[in-house]
Amino acid sequence: MEVDTLEHELKEFIKKCDLAIRQEDFDTLMNFYADDAILVVKPGMIARGKAEIKKAFIAIAKYFNNSMVPTQGEMIILEAGDTALVLSQTYLDADIKDSECSMERKATYVFKKNSQGTWLCAIDNSYGTDLLEEKAL
Repeated sequence: MEVDTLEHELKEFIKKCDLAIRQEDFDTLMNFYADDAILVVKPGMIARGKAEIKKAFIAIAKYFNNSMVPTQGEMIILEAGDTALVLSQTYLDADIKDSECSMERKATYVFKKNSQGTWLCAIDNSYGTDLLEEKAL
């Protein structure tokens, strides 16, 4: 697959995820995750599998007063076979600003293609390499 096609495909995929988060449509959001996916909720806290990830997103939405709006800035997408690494500038906006959690992040996402050729998120880490500084995992 050509890089331009891949970039477009995964960028659109991530936009759909961000929209589902904004609309708090967590059932639809779970369709974008692999069954064994992980979500870094915050440094030191990981949700594993769709059920935990959904619960985490519900709690995150509540924490931010149901006002969270994620968007993506620049992205670099690296593909190797059925796996893609996405490095992205990720921005969070919400009515409540959390001094403990950066609202501008350099996220790392890992996507895998399933047997139908559909991309699914396997690792959702909006904190990126900042986790190294936290030494919490």
